[in-house]
Amino acid sequence: MLKNNLRLRSNSQSNPQSHSRRNFIKLAASLLLLPTALSLGCQPPKENAKSSDSKSADVSTKPSDKKYKIAVVPKGTTHVFWKSVHFGAAQAAEEFGAEIVFQGPQKEDDRDQQISLIQSLTIKGVDGICLAPLDSEALVRPVNEAKKAGIPTVIFDSGLNAPDSIVSYVATDNFLGGKMAAEAMAKALNEKGRVIMLRYAVGSESTEQREEGFLAKIKEYPGIEVLSSDQYAGTSVMSSVDKAQQLFQRFDNKVDGVFAVCESNADGVLKAIEDSGLSGKIVFVGFDPSENLRAALANKKMSAIILQDPVNMGYQAVKTMIEHLQGKEVEKRIDTGEFVATPDNIADEKINKLLNPAQK
Repeated sequence: MLKNNLRLRSNSQSNPQSHSRRNFIKLAASLLLLPTALSLGCQPPKENAKSSDSKSADVSTKPSDKKYKIAVVPKGTTHVFWKSVHFGAAQAAEEFGAEIVFQGPQKEDDRDQQISLIQSLTIKGVDGICLAPLDSEALVRPVNEAKKAGIPTVIFDSGLNAPDSIVSYVATDNFLGGKMAAEAMAKALNEKGRVIMLRYAVGSESTEQREEGFLAKIKEYPGIEVLSSDQYAGTSVMSSVDKAQQLFQRFDNKVDGVFAVCESNADGVLKAIEDSGLSGKIVFVGFDPSENLRAALANKKMSAIILQDPVNMGYQAVKTMIEHLQGKEVEKRIDTGEFVATPDNIADEKINKLLNPAQK
């Protein structure tokens, strides 16, 4: 072993040219590796790079990356308004690659059924809920339960008295809509006359706002007397017919104007006006269109219809929920617009479209 070491040392010393060549090769290799080492020194550690890539992926997430399942729960499903909401919600779902489950109570006064629907959807585990609450108080608990289960809620059409429990509120400015109805009434009456306002149902935030907006604005016209504003027409056409006829009889058919705050109420009031022989003799302002109401407006049996945009409302509710699920910031309040249709502007493109909204 010692001899071998001495031989190697002797060979090295005896061949200085070979030694110099090895040193040159080592130096060249070091110089070749230097740029790579420098470039690696400018890169973040692998863990940080992964975190950065993950964050970037979150920001650029496209709707098609995950097919969210969104429940859309209206107050009901039979009226034109809700069918149009369904159409808009389906549009958003198709555009953003989501799936919607559209379910509502059979009757628009069945709070218990709507509560059961929310609880059932929570148990089934949808990704998000878009809800038009029948009652601003009664639906607070099931919405909070859904939140605790990790399921967020967007409220649309009608408010909920739990602003901290929801993602966003997508709706018409209903108070403004009520004021617009009062202005249309005053204009048609030349600011003089006796009027009645039929309420919808206790706890319905949207219609309560319309009612309060109407009463606040009509006070500005001293020549207009409000004969009745505390009567509830109920949630069906027939209950509205009965209540309107009762009021016409009570005031001996000397009513100059009527305001009905939603589609079903307005349909009922229209029938009561026709059955009472008051068509064309009374100023009638409604809220939301139907086939009968559109015809009445065209025939000047109605003075005005306050319009919402239910298609846009359904679209914005689902779109807002998807954006929230993607981690994007969303507006806490989204106004979908309010408009006035009269016999004079029904041919306008925008008004005509809102009078005849698409339906699912």
